[in-house]
Amino acid sequence: MSLDLFETERLVLSGWRMDQLDDLLALHGNPNVSRYLTSSGAPWTREQAKTALRGWIELFETRRLGKLRLTRKSDGKFIGRAGYGIYPRTGEPEIGYALFEEHHGAGYATEAAGGLRDWIFRETDAPHFIGFADTRNAPSLAVLKKIGMEETHVEVEPNGLTCQFHIYRRPDHV
Repeated sequence: MSLDLFETERLVLSGWRMDQLDDLLALHGNPNVSRYLTSSGAPWTREQAKTALRGWIELFETRRLGKLRLTRKSDGKFIGRAGYGIYPRTGEPEIGYALFEEHHGAGYATEAAGGLRDWIFRETDAPHFIGFADTRNAPSLAVLKKIGMEETHVEVEPNGLTCQFHIYRRPDHV
């Protein structure tokens, strides 16, 4: 199976391999990238990155979901990750993204999230997906709004973050 899932105008979204662990550790090992992922905001350890990567690879292989590698088409540079996890509390697809700081503000997260929004309804029978972000993370919340997600509620996550939740329903299920 090809690891490429799809492309957007500027990005390639693809599955991960275990030999790319150092890329993930560089991304989530950065405290400015990880600050809104847990209440402590602590950078990921190598073991945490390895556990996440194994889970994403398995989810990609079994359901073609998972947080995917984002590479820029123009030069093949790894710039972050975006994709779907399965929200543990409900089993719903949950969109998420994280980019290296130098790529913030360039529209890559919105481009990837918009591509993922279209992909999930084209390739699966999911009636909707959810997304959420720490209430202090204005740029991430803006991405969810830009792709057309509706706010639903605010909830404290098990990891201690207070998050604003959103939903996007399949257009034919409104």
